[in-house]
Parts: sequence; structure tokens; C-alpha cells
Amino acid sequence: MPDEPQPEPVDAEVVELSPAPGSTPQPAGAGGATQPVETGYTPDGVPTFESVREKIETRYGTAIGAAELASETPEGRSVEEQYEARQKAAAERLARIRESMNRPDGSG
Repeated sequence: MPDEPQPEPVDAEVVELSPAPGSTPQPAGAGGATQPVETGYTPDGVPTFESVREKIETRYGTAIGAAELASETPEGRSVEEQYEARQKAAAERLARIRESMNRPDGSG
């Protein structure tokens, strides 16, 4: 197929890509190269302290929110009332035990 004509090379220029909708553009570094995107991991695949801290704070916030929402339901209030009743009964029982231990006659 040496007789087929070769296509002419196309002269092109480098064009900056516009960022995708909703994304944050990364500032250009030295030489026009973009800076690496923060993934939360080192090049060796180890999570960074910041990424671990952020995960923990997110999970803690989610747990607190879930507990607040659960306490607003009738079932959640019932559980809280049962817990408070048990705590009150335990405190009364402990007070009776202490009182019986402090009696000089040993009855009780």
C-alpha cells in the first residue's frame, strides 16, 4: 500500500479546558501544570491524618444527629422514659441498701 497518499499533518494549538459544571478549578502550578488533587491518601496508599479526622468528625456528627432524631419519635421517648424509671429505681434501691448498712442494730 505504498501508493496510498499519506494524510497531511494537522497543525494544532493547546487549548485550556474549561472546568466541568459544579467542579472547583484547580490553580495552575509551575510550568502550567495543575496541582495534584487531594485524595486523602499518600502516594503509598496510606490515609492522611486530615482525611481520617474528617471521617471521624463526619461519623460523629451523623451519630449525634441520628440520636437526636430518634429521641423525637414516640419509640425514642418511650425508651428514654424506661431508662429514667430504671435509674430512679436503682437510686432508690441504693439508698435503701446504704440506709440498712448504717443502722446500728443490724436489722434490715
